Amino acid sequence: MNAFDEVDDEELESYSEWTFAALLFYALKESAASEQSARMAAMDNATKNAEDMIRKLTLLFNRTRQAVITRELIEIISGAAAL
Repeated sequence: MNAFDEVDDEELESYSEWTFAALLFYALKESAASEQSARMAAMDNATKNAEDMIRKLTLLFNRTRQAVITRELIEIISGAAAL
């Protein structure tokens, strides 16, 4: 006689229910972890894209500002040369 001979149907059903609940809980936790991982990846990509956009816009702003300064200097020099 071994330990499994004395296990009745009610105990097996209880164990089956517990096992199912544990597997369901594990699946829900995996789903939540996967969702958080996907959100982190999306936010990481958004951060990289924002940094790239900031870099490009800063470069455009600096070039435009420098062009305005250069144009104003040329106007001042041209006006002084005309006198």
